[in-house]
Amino acid sequence: MIFLLLGNFILMAFDAKEINSGQRVVRVWTQVAADFVQSPVTSVSSAASNYFQSIANLRTAQTENDVLKQRIQELEVEIKQTAELTAENERLKSLLNLKEQSKYKILPAKIIGRDPSIWFDSSIINRGSLDGVKLNMPVVTDGGLVGRVTAVSPLTAQVDLISRDKSGLGAVIGEIGTSNALGVVSGTSKKEILEMRYVPGSVEVKVGEAIYTTGQDGIYPEGLKVGEIVEVRSGSATTPHQIYIRPSAGLNSMQEVGVLLYESPPRPEFEQKLPNAESKKK
Repeated sequence: MIFLLLGNFILMAFDAKEINSGQRVVRVWTQVAADFVQSPVTSVSSAASNYFQSIANLRTAQTENDVLKQRIQELEVEIKQTAELTAENERLKSLLNLKEQSKYKILPAKIIGRDPSIWFDSSIINRGSLDGVKLNMPVVTDGGLVGRVTAVSPLTAQVDLISRDKSGLGAVIGEIGTSNALGVVSGTSKKEILEMRYVPGSVEVKVGEAIYTTGQDGIYPEGLKVGEIVEVRSGSATTPHQIYIRPSAGLNSMQEVGVLLYESPPRPEFEQKLPNAESKKK
């Protein structure tokens, strides 16, 4: 009897309906219970999904950031290369203009090595005897005189700069033929300063005047610009001036130079025989 009554109650409860909506009560309570369980599960799963989605988005953003950084570095390298090519193009144009203006043939060359020692101011260029380079050939830039070739191999050559202490060249203050201020230019302990000696103290010398080669040293042709006077320590009628010069060529920053295919004319040979007492007696 109890089981029958319990079964009848269950059937009545299952078949019971709400008055307003007409839905079964069991279904309504089942939906309530399911919603009570489903809501937390949905919230947790949604939070977990959003968390993993944010991690994925973060990784994607980081990857894009790395790609953008790499692209920026590539653009910076391209800009630097473009600037270097532009500067090199300008320097080569200057050498081309110098080549057109010079009465001597000029062989373009690049500096591929430098001597850091202050006692041996020299550079290595990528031109050698196979290109026609010979010893003592002058080296110039669009600014002025650089030095001379002191060693040659088939593919390279060594250039001693005019700033070297042991270097020396005949020079004149101002235009040749219009100035009597002749002297000898040599290097000093300072790389960017040259010294001109043996200029008579009676000759007027001013700061800013240009210095040119005279060609009397038997190495450099006349008319090559050496530099400009930056300091004069005046001499007297018996004491020569002390003159300091800044080279026209940027010796510390040059990258391209021109080898002047110039060979100085041979020096005349003088007779060195003198009559002596024995020859007179004979």
